[in-house]
Amino acid sequence: MTTTPPASTFETPLKFAYWVPNVSGGLVVSTIEQRTDWQFDYNKRLARIAEQSGFEYALTQARYAASYGADKQHEATAFSLALLGATERLRIIAAVHPGMWHPGVLAKWLITADHISGGRAAVNIVSGWLKDEFTGFGLPWLEHDERYVRTEEFIRILRGLLTEDGFSHHGTHYDISDFTLSPRPLDLPGRAHPEIFFGGNSTAAQATAGRVADWYFSNGRSLDGYEENVAGVRAAAEEAGRTPRFGLNGFAIVRDTRSEAEETLREIVAKAHRPAVEGFREAVKEAGQSTADGRGMWADSSFEDLVQYNDGFKTQLIGTPEEVAARIIAYKRVGVNLLLTAYLHFQEELAAFGREVLPIVRAKEQDLAREHGTELNTDLLPELADTSAGALV
Repeated sequence: MTTTPPASTFETPLKFAYWVPNVSGGLVVSTIEQRTDWQFDYNKRLARIAEQSGFEYALTQARYAASYGADKQHEATAFSLALLGATERLRIIAAVHPGMWHPGVLAKWLITADHISGGRAAVNIVSGWLKDEFTGFGLPWLEHDERYVRTEEFIRILRGLLTEDGFSHHGTHYDISDFTLSPRPLDLPGRAHPEIFFGGNSTAAQATAGRVADWYFSNGRSLDGYEENVAGVRAAAEEAGRTPRFGLNGFAIVRDTRSEAEETLREIVAKAHRPAVEGFREAVKEAGQSTADGRGMWADSSFEDLVQYNDGFKTQLIGTPEEVAARIIAYKRVGVNLLLTAYLHFQEELAAFGREVLPIVRAKEQDLAREHGTELNTDLLPELADTSAGALV
């Protein structure tokens, strides 16, 4: 199955994002050295490197309970607001759980963050899979598909409160009556409101994303797996008359030779923290295998896949800069609009990715656009730092 994306996909440059390491333990559950720190000073420096290197987005993780190797966590919305204050162009996406937040409270937070940051705040709505986080707080735990019913209501209310006066919603999980938030978000060209991201691999998640999300985030996938994963999103979006954009997770291992990159991957897996990975595997059975059709997050993930807890190895951003750039272009061919990346040593490797991989990607994007009878809109490329005086790190 191959879907031809709209012409705008080939005209618009790919966007690049990174996972904010606001939790301890790095982005792989392994005892391999990870020169990555979960605290704010490190992350402030990382965010500045990212926006100087061609990255446009950063996604701050939402965690509350120690899990899969992370025993310390910073709260996502507070951390995101601090990063917005430390940067000038980077858009920061804060992950938020329905059931822990009320959509009206989140809408008010998002409007405030939007004004403070000049329009750079966004949210990623996470339905939630870790039951202990909800029950430990004394919150109701909903079964899989009902969580997505709540999530869809949550996003509809969030968007309504961001854009309408006298908004009302009377649903299964929320009841809003004639409510107006003031001020509204900033009136900026190209958007109706701050961006709303959403992810999930199950059938219910795909349908929800197609109906209400601005952006759909996919866990790491092979090329064929990616197309299968977004088919339900596209079908639901078409039925609703919507055009969401698509993001894909990938763990990047870029080295001078492919053999070096593959050896790094082997070492990561060989040094996996087995108890933490096995514990994660047991916890996520609720997210994937508990669905009615057995499709969902991590339902088909092996032990090796789960060492990177969002299936980032499956995307295979592993090799030389040229090989990784070619792989990225292959995903653009099937409709990916944004790459969400993670690294072993964030500051050094993210800077190197911007320096060594992104220029190749941009050249290949120009060729791809011409192949499809159009031109890459270089006016949409992010501003880069002048590195002539030395390296960023």
